[in-house]
Amino acid sequence: MVSIAIIEENFDFFKFFIAKNSNEEACFIKDVSYAIKSISVADLSDSYKLEEATTSLASRIEHVWNTNSKHVKITKYSKSWWNKECSHTLKNYRLTRSLENWKIFKNKVKTIKQSFFDNKIQEIANKKRGP
Repeated sequence: MVSIAIIEENFDFFKFFIAKNSNEEACFIKDVSYAIKSISVADLSDSYKLEEATTSLASRIEHVWNTNSKHVKITKYSKSWWNKECSHTLKNYRLTRSLENWKIFKNKVKTIKQSFFDNKIQEIANKKRGP
């Protein structure tokens, strides 16, 4: 008989992220629009000039992305539904330690989770074209 020990490994992933409908998203869109407008397309007569213009655009967009995005660490314990409202209500509870603020926090988390997962279910249903 042979025993093989299996060790649980946690893999942490990192990604850059811009929250939907945030100020960062608005700045990113504005800056990308400006980058597109500022690219010179007056003379794209040969492939070298075209490649130079596209490379310039790509580097500008990358710079804008790095400026406006947030570095996020994703672990198996991460909660994709957690947002600033959750953090704010948790902070309020931690400051006061009152039962009322705890109830407000729990209620807020419950509604945000429900909204998040309802949206996810809707996305999947729309993608699959079924219930």
